[in-house]
Amino acid sequence: MALAALPYHEPGIVTILIQSSFLLVLNGINWILDNAIYCGLVGQILIGVAWGTPGAKWLSEEVQDTVMQLGYLGLILIVYEGGLSTSFASLWSNIYLSGLVALIGITLPIGLSYVLMGLLGATPVQAFAAGAALCSTSLGTTFTILNTSGLDKSRLGVILSSAAMLDDVAGLVMVQVISNLGQSANSFTAITVIRPVFVSIAFAVVVPAVCWAVVKPITKSTLAQTAKKDEEQSNLRTWICTPVAAFIAHTLVLLGLVTGSTYAGTSNLFAAYIAGAVINWWDALVNTTLQEQLSASVTEKKTRKGKKTTQPQREGAVVSSPTLSDDSAPDAREPAIDRPVSATHDKLRGAVIYEHMYAPAMNTILKPFFFASIGFSIPITQMFRGAIVWRGIVYTILMILGKLACGLVLVRFTSIPTKVQLPEGQQTTNTTPSTDASTNQLNPQQPPSANSKRKRQPPRKLPKPQSLYPSLMLGSAMVARGEIGFLISSLAESNGIFGTTQGGESSDIFLVATWAILLCTIIGPVSIGTMVNRVRRLQKARVSDTAKPDPLGGWGVEG
Repeated sequence: MALAALPYHEPGIVTILIQSSFLLVLNGINWILDNAIYCGLVGQILIGVAWGTPGAKWLSEEVQDTVMQLGYLGLILIVYEGGLSTSFASLWSNIYLSGLVALIGITLPIGLSYVLMGLLGATPVQAFAAGAALCSTSLGTTFTILNTSGLDKSRLGVILSSAAMLDDVAGLVMVQVISNLGQSANSFTAITVIRPVFVSIAFAVVVPAVCWAVVKPITKSTLAQTAKKDEEQSNLRTWICTPVAAFIAHTLVLLGLVTGSTYAGTSNLFAAYIAGAVINWWDALVNTTLQEQLSASVTEKKTRKGKKTTQPQREGAVVSSPTLSDDSAPDAREPAIDRPVSATHDKLRGAVIYEHMYAPAMNTILKPFFFASIGFSIPITQMFRGAIVWRGIVYTILMILGKLACGLVLVRFTSIPTKVQLPEGQQTTNTTPSTDASTNQLNPQQPPSANSKRKRQPPRKLPKPQSLYPSLMLGSAMVARGEIGFLISSLAESNGIFGTTQGGESSDIFLVATWAILLCTIIGPVSIGTMVNRVRRLQKARVSDTAKPDPLGGWGVEG
């Protein structure tokens, strides 16, 4: 007989201590490792191993299932935040370079993964699944590195973040591909792989098309009507412009796209990314529209003032000069239309709402739960067999090389510095040589001034790369696999793609792939952190000795 209600039982002190220590240690280890080597997620995974089934088994299976379900909500929000962080202007300005980096970062790991057919006797499908897990790039680690190093606005940072996003988009599609492969392991067909790919492409095309054809005109029309109305706003309109209303709207967009994508047959994580990107696009659209309205308002005011001053004066009429009150009245009215709307919208942007509404629970509970739940599925006691360890190290080296190859793109393109423009203020002007020569002949004894020295300098071009730092930094930052890699690998194992074993043991392919993901997620951030510190020292030394070249060359310029 089903219970009418769940009886309330006070948890025992042991349960309280275990669960509270679990939460506290998850957050503490994340803070320590993020500040030390930029990979706090690895510490959280290891805590999941220690507290969960692979380790001490302090958490019951019911609690681990709950943590896993809540952790998946955290994963959805991780991907959603990545969409909110997408800068379309930066993405399009470097789309070819970022696309090439992402293409190398996807195809090489998948191609090199077929080495597992010789190492472990894997089937082509199993090798593909392992490569799919290793083709992603950790967005969380990437953003942490860029923000900490101060490279987030540089051209190197823009290319890195854009390529990492494209890699993760491919990884999110792979999640659904792997799930489909697991459901039809006995009857593999091309439709199993093609369907989620094409549904994802259709989803990525239809949603922006609807935004462009429907949302954009409605938004512009609504903002235009709002700007014309000068009466007091109704209670409903006042409430709509509150953070709570924006939070509800953003959540509905996120849940709607996630639900629709699941029934359509593509990854709900991919839909979460699109939801964040759509909200970010809408914020930019509103900001641009408000600026256009303000510009049009100022232009219209100047036109009216010009017509007023050119009207013919009537005979005997006294023309009074415009007073401060007459001239300032329109100025006082027009900003009253635009500025409050703009200031209100500034507080309703997706990134701001995320930071205030989602982030507190996300950063302290949901995200740690996700990485801990990954640890629940890692059979740590089976990973230290000699055959698994050396194969895992070999596979790790191959996967590191597969991502380091992304840096070769910068070595290739830095030979054409003319396509990269210096920011305004760093460019120098040059006068014609004949003018300077004639000046020197007329005044041979006059020492050249500082201004003439500066004028005679040739136009400053972006320095050619004096080191491999930009290339190595890009490749090293792409090495960390992170959350999507662990997710795909765990899905492939739980769905039986990596093979079935007896006695509850994990497959060798899963163990080797886990070694590679774990080591890459540690080695990548440590390497990039070391290089960032080295570049900082070189740049500080360059301040006192300007003859030394910039270690980043043109890639350190704001992009």
